[in-house]
Amino acid sequence: MSQQHSPTPPATTATVTVFASPTSWIESDAVAQCHQVAALDGMMHVAGMPDLHPGKGAPIGAAMLSAVLYPFLVGSDIGCGIAVFPIRLRRAVPEKLAGRFPDLDRALDPERDAGDPAWDVVAGDIPAGHTEGLGTVGRGNHFVELARVGTVFEPGHASRLGLDAGDLVLVVHSGSRGLGERILRAHTEVHGAGPAPDPDAYLALHDDAVRWGSLNRRLLAARVAHALGAEPTEPIVDQCHNLVEVRDGTYLHRKGAAPGDGRDVLVAGTRGTPSYLVVGHAGPEAGHSVAHGAGRKMSRADALRRGKAKHTVDELRRTPVGSLVVCGDRQLLFEEAPTAYKRIEQVVGDLVQHGLATPVATTVPLVTYKTPDAGSAPGGRRGRGRR
Repeated sequence: MSQQHSPTPPATTATVTVFASPTSWIESDAVAQCHQVAALDGMMHVAGMPDLHPGKGAPIGAAMLSAVLYPFLVGSDIGCGIAVFPIRLRRAVPEKLAGRFPDLDRALDPERDAGDPAWDVVAGDIPAGHTEGLGTVGRGNHFVELARVGTVFEPGHASRLGLDAGDLVLVVHSGSRGLGERILRAHTEVHGAGPAPDPDAYLALHDDAVRWGSLNRRLLAARVAHALGAEPTEPIVDQCHNLVEVRDGTYLHRKGAAPGDGRDVLVAGTRGTPSYLVVGHAGPEAGHSVAHGAGRKMSRADALRRGKAKHTVDELRRTPVGSLVVCGDRQLLFEEAPTAYKRIEQVVGDLVQHGLATPVATTVPLVTYKTPDAGSAPGGRRGRGRR
């Protein structure tokens, strides 16, 4: 193995391992954040994934094991994850389908939208009674994508998931839409970046947010499926990558790292590259985790500045793989440009090199939805996107 064992400062008590090859670019600020986390009371081990990059207070793309529960290590979007749903369509012409995506900035209201067929995927009560933002995708790197299964590396495994080359899937990346933020804010207003004084109380709230995020991904997929004239399906993959897992009396914090101990995970590329469905087999040194995506290589400010110098809006609405981007927020188009991210092939290659995952298949974007289209994109329609 050639994982990077970063020199540990004298004050650090926990171990730090970054699972990236020497040719992978990892920001020094992200590695520094790993060591800052490792110096916290009770920390035991920090595992950085190949998509590691700096976050607000804690690295993104890391699994952090501790005897103490630190809510800030998970962050505000508790329950954020990626789910994959099979979908059957007669024809998948991106130019025709892009304009049929519903307005996923408009929340489903239990009373106003009681007749919406998407509600059929809701079984039982809504976690925490949190109805704000139901059925919305959110901003940042969140998306809903219609994709086609491309290369199949493991036909047997893909078949067990019901997938074959050419099949269509919906990929949904979203989180708890304000619920996780409310939970973290309630903690930080009293305890700042300190540990949870009552871990069980925090975990009860945390678990609600994780369940809410999973439910919301189902609602998003159902809304899109109905809009495209298809029947909603159950997810074949649904892994949360912002959560705390209790393992043998310790707390495994994941921020931008997906459970990789025998689970199927969609490692998201960009809107202009394939994503990779992998099966994880990561052990304790990797925090039983795998990467959750390509990982940013530019800040949003840098991506905006550089993107405007290199690309037009129209160029960013059609990607190198021929797919379309539905996004009425021009700034977000530049911030989320494929060039703002690391090469997904390098990230997945590092996972394979370090024995953390085996690729099963790729998914290639056809339509990536970010925000309601303002009408200027190919196949677009006038929407109500916030500016």
